[in-house]
Amino acid sequence: MASSDDPHLAAVVRKSESEATIAALRDEGVYDATRKVREYDETTVSLPVTDPPQETPVLKVVEQVSPERRLRDLESHLRERGWSDEEIERAPGSWAVVGSVVLVTFGDEDDPEEGGIDREEVGEALLSLHGEADTVLAHEGVSGDHREPSVSVVAGAGDTETVHTEHGTRYALDLAEVMFSPGNKAERARMGEVVEPGERVFDMFAGIGYFTLPMARAGADVTAAERNPAAFRFLVENAMLNDVSDRVSAFRADCRDVEVSPEVDRVVMGYYEASEPRSEDSRTSPDASYDYLEAALAVLTSGGVVHMHEATPEKLLWERPVSRLREAAADAGRDVEILDRRKVKSHSEGVWHVVVDAEVE
Repeated sequence: MASSDDPHLAAVVRKSESEATIAALRDEGVYDATRKVREYDETTVSLPVTDPPQETPVLKVVEQVSPERRLRDLESHLRERGWSDEEIERAPGSWAVVGSVVLVTFGDEDDPEEGGIDREEVGEALLSLHGEADTVLAHEGVSGDHREPSVSVVAGAGDTETVHTEHGTRYALDLAEVMFSPGNKAERARMGEVVEPGERVFDMFAGIGYFTLPMARAGADVTAAERNPAAFRFLVENAMLNDVSDRVSAFRADCRDVEVSPEVDRVVMGYYEASEPRSEDSRTSPDASYDYLEAALAVLTSGGVVHMHEATPEKLLWERPVSRLREAAADAGRDVEILDRRKVKSHSEGVWHVVVDAEVE
């Protein structure tokens, strides 16, 4: 760390690359989190650093004149704005930075029209806390068959389109049109680690490429199905953005209608309602119990692996997801060996988003 007599240095980068560059500077050990990120000009920002970066590409390194110190947390920013202990207690306790957007969920009781907390002040405080962001959105739930999000602008520029970077994978998206779950970060990274170059993969619910992109970047050949037109548009764009278009075959279709040939080595069922019994679905035969699982098993080669996501009540862990997988396999005349079971994140009170990995013979 530089002493008080040393010049305060900053690395100038394009705004669109600030999130990825900050992560790289942290990894290099030269990012100075005690100072605020500043706008340098209309298209660039200056990121505070302790030393000129040697491994991270930047446009240039400049001296930051009269640097502003960054308050360490949201509470400090709200106290600076005169908030009382009671008001701070009602402020959001968690949020996520997705690219240049801060995504935050407010409680129902915090409706400003009903005397709730000042959401705009919370938003401005979050922008001060996260200098690389330029918009704060309130996440107000999802609805419809395509799981479309509902958001509203709380503070900042109001731009809902951004590019988010995780472990080197770039996700272009519009948070007003498609979902992005920050809590799935570890699982997205993991899928890029478990595949081998040349593996054939079927991603049944690809979205914008949540799992498709890390796997394709690792060398897998991925057939990706997505029926939401907005998500599909970003899926194709993101394949190009990550230079993996030659390894991603994208289909805007129901995954049950996609013809996959030859059989694949791995199937990803990233939609946590895909394991639900569908016996009354008109698409299924009278004998079918689990039509998405049936479709997954039908294209999986012997010895292949399925990654089945599910939202499971705590009291049914791990009996329900495992039994569903075993029953579907038995219906298909196949055997399964459970390889791993993981909690991804809390889905709702008393319910977990989980993944079961299984090898299918």
